[in-house]
Amino acid sequence: MLKTALQPRWIAGLVFAIVVSGVFVLLSQWQFGRSTTPEVTVSATTEDPKSLTTVLQPGDFFPGSVADQVVTASGSYDPQKQVLVPGRLNDGATGYWIVSALAVDGAPVLTGAGASPQTWIPVARGWVADPADVPAPPSGTIELTGRLLPSEAPLTGTDAGPGRASAVSVAELINIWEVSSYPGFVAASSEAAGGSDVSAAASGGEVKPLNIGPQPPAEKVNWLNLFYAAEWVVFAGFALFIWWRLVKDDYRRGLEDALDEEHDAAAPELSEPGPNQPDRNEPHPTETKVQS
Repeated sequence: MLKTALQPRWIAGLVFAIVVSGVFVLLSQWQFGRSTTPEVTVSATTEDPKSLTTVLQPGDFFPGSVADQVVTASGSYDPQKQVLVPGRLNDGATGYWIVSALAVDGAPVLTGAGASPQTWIPVARGWVADPADVPAPPSGTIELTGRLLPSEAPLTGTDAGPGRASAVSVAELINIWEVSSYPGFVAASSEAAGGSDVSAAASGGEVKPLNIGPQPPAEKVNWLNLFYAAEWVVFAGFALFIWWRLVKDDYRRGLEDALDEEHDAAAPELSEPGPNQPDRNEPHPTETKVQS
């Protein structure tokens, strides 16, 4: 069969089948790419800074519409209200987020039992590999710009240790700091005091900025496009199968033709009488006696 497949016409057929299969595979990839589409287009308005006090209210649930919004706020840090959140990655290295509490100027004050006279918000100020390199939060009035993110879920059954938190969880942090807080946190992109950069990254040492961009929107699966993608793959395999089947049929026809030629060549030899065989045209001795 290999000899049949190596004939020029079947080699050309194989090339054609491979080209057709390649086109089908490309169509499958195109359909597969269309099978997942964002549910909501990323809004460019999240990159326009807005005041924190107008975007989010303390004591309310965190609305998904304000997630990733770049916000501005002014306030002051308390050096006693700063924790490290372990297990954070930066360029493949594992380290800590520096999270400080900012007392927000002009924020509504919550009332009720256990409410503090000020409203705070956790601020993730930077990343550090070694806890010994963590600087104290800057003093004075801070002009903060950063990305507003929803509170993380605390890791239950985990004791992060003194001066640490298991996650940037508002529920966990307000128990550590004993303050009233917004229902989210800010990943700082810049911090200024009196016109000077006082961010964690500007303090020198081993502190790195977070540089958190907008999160990609959730995607939904289009099952019809996914089915078409699988269908084109089947077509690609079928094109190669058709070539193989045609080669196999040609090989079988060649075997049948060879057998027919051998049979035809042997047929005349069987029809000629041998030296000890009577001639069929001569009368049989029995027939001669009957005639007489």
